[in-house]
Amino acid sequence: MTRFLLLLLCLCGLGQALAETRYITDIAQIELRKGESTRYKILRYLTSGEAVEELGTNKRTGYSRIRTRDGTTGYVLTRQLQDEPGARDRLVAMEARLAEFQQAPDQLAVKLSELRSAHQKLKADHEALGQEKEQLEEELASIKYASTNLVAITQERSDLRKSVADLTGQVADLRQKNRDLKNETNQRWFLIGAGVVIGAILIGLILPYIRFRRRKTDWGTL
Repeated sequence: MTRFLLLLLCLCGLGQALAETRYITDIAQIELRKGESTRYKILRYLTSGEAVEELGTNKRTGYSRIRTRDGTTGYVLTRQLQDEPGARDRLVAMEARLAEFQQAPDQLAVKLSELRSAHQKLKADHEALGQEKEQLEEELASIKYASTNLVAITQERSDLRKSVADLTGQVADLRQKNRDLKNETNQRWFLIGAGVVIGAILIGLILPYIRFRRRKTDWGTL
């Protein structure tokens, strides 16, 4: 009897050793129907965690009108909808995040270095933007000052234009006077030259006559 019990225990232990632990998947299917009851035709089956767009809810029938990503429109039970993804999808996302946190230290160091470089670049860009902002503020202040004194500037420009016109007129008068003086000088020199020529001619005519009379006088004395 004792041997039989030992053999039975060994067989049970062997059976437990050969068995493998398994888990039920989180995937379930719900029916997408053409109407708001089970009497309507099933258009397709929706898997757990599938994202759909809720178009409306009928509290009396307990159905909601939805549209799938491929554009199919139909009705499902409102209680089969939830505001967040299914547990399986959330578990996959959490496992991905955990795997990311469990990366090798060198990969984390590389990411940290990249983040620091990005931070330094953002800091430099921020400083450059600050300087550009100050420059724009100075230009804006100059524009405001110029716009405030626009009337005075316009008057100053008008006065300057008038002064330029007056000076231009004075310069023209001075040039005309200079030309007149040159003409008068040229006329005087012309008259002087003419007088000299006429005097030379007269001298040339009178001088022989004087010499002739002087000779005649000398002859009468003899």
